[in-house]
Amino acid sequence: MSNFTNSLEALRAEIAAAAARMIAEDGADYGTAKRKAARQVLGNTKVRGEYMPDNGQIEEEVRLYNELFFADTQPERLRHLRRVALQLMQEFERFSPYLTGAVLNGTAGEHSDIHLQLFAESAKEVEIFLINKNVDFEVSESPHFRKRDEPVEVLSFLWKNEGVHLALYEIDDLRGALKTPDGKLVRADVQILRTLINDSEEA
Repeated sequence: MSNFTNSLEALRAEIAAAAARMIAEDGADYGTAKRKAARQVLGNTKVRGEYMPDNGQIEEEVRLYNELFFADTQPERLRHLRRVALQLMQEFERFSPYLTGAVLNGTAGEHSDIHLQLFAESAKEVEIFLINKNVDFEVSESPHFRKRDEPVEVLSFLWKNEGVHLALYEIDDLRGALKTPDGKLVRADVQILRTLINDSEEA
């Protein structure tokens, strides 16, 4: 392996570790944490794409950081968020809810929110459902998980003192795979989430 490749991997690892700390300590999102970490490590040098770690590498670093510094609190926090997510998914059962993000992959900590994907005939259906339950929500947008040009609507609100973000997809989008080609779970239905909760309580 060349010296250049070695130093490139070392820089990526350093940026990933710095980003993981921001995510675990401050609740920063991956994109923001990555940019700030790159600036921290490389200063004002223009950051080329190959220097940047991918989200998988950062996720592993967050996992390690949690094990090192939050081993006494993070597992219970994760279980709590998963239980809240399960209750929410039961509430939104008619919209085929799926859990994604840190609460699913196990890296969720003190500042983490719950991210769900819902599949409905229209975004208005979900908005009316929330209005009827007297839930105040904010509307924003997020990229489509299939990398399409058009973003999807996201409804954000507090539920049982936890931040919740509902990404609203069309029913046809339900055909998307649950796992990446390397077998990593990217979204989970109620049954999978129940299994994750039961497994963690038995561990």
